[in-house]
Amino acid sequence: MANAKRGEIEAQLSGKTYTLCLTLGALAELESGMGAADLVALAERFEANRLSARDILRIIGCGLRGAGHAVTDEEVSRMKVSEGLAGYVRIAASLLAATFGDAPETQAANPPTPQDA
Repeated sequence: MANAKRGEIEAQLSGKTYTLCLTLGALAELESGMGAADLVALAERFEANRLSARDILRIIGCGLRGAGHAVTDEEVSRMKVSEGLAGYVRIAASLLAATFGDAPETQAANPPTPQDA
């Protein structure tokens, strides 16, 4: 179960519940992958609300790896979310909010639907 106080969220990917967390190491990976000079530049990029599909993929991948899941971005790119693109965006947005302090107490980026069960 995700601990919101540690910046964790839960998300359904390909019918499985995962915990995601942007640890310091995951944030460093994001900085590098997005060409950001530092955390401020990274946060400014997120605040601009202009994320590419590659950015969303990277955010979710880093969040999974930060929570201890050994997955590559290529593997993440094949994971499915029941809500399609909106679901991926919701997961990334929830993870960023949890990391940068805007998260509600209960975190569920995309709760399971009956078809996921």
